Amino acid sequence: MSRSLLRVAGHSVLTHVGLVPPRYTTSVHLQFLSHPLGLVSLFHPSVPLFLTPSVSERMEDKEPLHGSLNSLYVPSVYEDGEAGGGDGDEAGDGTPLLPADHPPSPLATLQRPEDTYCMVYGIFFLLGIGSLLPWNFFITAKHYWLYKLSNGSDPGGQGEPQSDLSDYFESYLAIASTVPSVLCLVLNYLLVNRLSSSVRILASLVVILVVFAVTTVLVKVDVTQHHTEFFAGTLASVALVSGASNLFSGSVFGISGHFPMRISQALISGQAMGGTLSAVAAIVDLAAASNVTDSALAYFLTADVFILLCIFMYLLLPKLEYSRHYMLAAANSSSGVPSEAPPPCGEAEACGGSGGAPAAGSVPPLRPILRKTWLLGMCVFYVFFISIMIFPAVSSGIQSVHRDTGSPWTTTYFVPLTSFLLYNVADFCGRQATAWLHVPGPTSRALPALVLSRTVLVPLFMFCNYQPRKNLSTVLFDSDLFPMLFISLLGLSNGYLGTLPMIYGPKVVPRELAEATGVIMSFFLALGLAVGSAFSVLIVHSI
Repeated sequence: MSRSLLRVAGHSVLTHVGLVPPRYTTSVHLQFLSHPLGLVSLFHPSVPLFLTPSVSERMEDKEPLHGSLNSLYVPSVYEDGEAGGGDGDEAGDGTPLLPADHPPSPLATLQRPEDTYCMVYGIFFLLGIGSLLPWNFFITAKHYWLYKLSNGSDPGGQGEPQSDLSDYFESYLAIASTVPSVLCLVLNYLLVNRLSSSVRILASLVVILVVFAVTTVLVKVDVTQHHTEFFAGTLASVALVSGASNLFSGSVFGISGHFPMRISQALISGQAMGGTLSAVAAIVDLAAASNVTDSALAYFLTADVFILLCIFMYLLLPKLEYSRHYMLAAANSSSGVPSEAPPPCGEAEACGGSGGAPAAGSVPPLRPILRKTWLLGMCVFYVFFISIMIFPAVSSGIQSVHRDTGSPWTTTYFVPLTSFLLYNVADFCGRQATAWLHVPGPTSRALPALVLSRTVLVPLFMFCNYQPRKNLSTVLFDSDLFPMLFISLLGLSNGYLGTLPMIYGPKVVPRELAEATGVIMSFFLALGLAVGSAFSVLIVHSI
């Protein structure tokens, strides 16, 4: 009876503290308990834990675990011997499972608090919505921009200058938004240990709020005689908002790297939900408002309110015990000195600082991060490179083949529904699927293969009913079902294949580099958007 109880207790304790993965405990716990120092070594850090050679050989290809505070996911090793902590070939009875460079934390820090009512999950989900909401609100309000850049009554506009501004507005918008994003993410990486993430996040949200307030005011301003000036001012606003948004999203994603993968997944799923909400808001405004300006006014006011909500929710984050626990663990990991008590609840650094930094005020080391994550980063780059090349510059120009019937479905609602809403819903479904599926894994060759296969989507969209056409007169897919199918595939693949490498990245590096790795992964994303937006202009002009 006592032996049975000891066996169950040993299995539970080993898996709880993260010393042995669950799949090994069945064969390990008896050897562990039979060792004279087995239970003593668990509760006393000065006594090392030993395993028999058979168990050590089964685990010699695994990276030394980090106490499982960061995630339930066991990091995978990209190159043999990179992780440090002893030579696997010489591992035997004298090789401790936890190496010296990862000292065990006190049991108090291993008692993970509960995420009460999923508050932290919900906050990161809302912050994810807010991180892409400005961009989505700008690109989804296509009818408003066409109205402003035309003669004020006919969205189609007349004359070459107006036609050029309206026809290629999405391409110009993509360039104006993505190029500053790359620069701001480089700045974010340089500031990750020099300026607290609380300052970076709150400052970027304030900038976004101010620019959107100005955009809301301009809705009721007559710019009929100042199309070029309004166009230039809009692009400047987009550049400013995009840079601030990427500083915000990069900082928030860096913070999420200290939490379990479900929190990173919540943040990324929230980004897709932001696109869905903006598309729904645009459709509702089109249906409910009597004119374009009233619709746009309600539309941008919605964005203003949500940005204020994001500021409030971020200020609430340091008040929650669950978030303080993981940020404290990150701070302990970076310093190597366990802390007995969390910082005061009101300090923003507890949940928003750069606690995972190697040294205060220093630039995080880039080489060890890239050595572990370069392939994942390139997957992120190419996923969003293909997506921004097609959406929205090409996809929003695809018109219904039955447009001449004059039906509201084929004229007013076709693009908002098939291009924006359908894409964002599919994107959200793809991202949400990563909450349950993590296939392919971070080292699988299938992941880059699937990412490269998305290239075929580019010619498929080019031969849909995109209008106006100047060079490619042939429309191979002359049914409204084809663009709906293609946009669904684009959104699903973008959501799933774009999210997996993003959440893998911070989990395959040491915990003290998790925040910097999150910023690096966001940089790959923004770089893909920047390069893809430039190619989208070439695609539009070649059709």
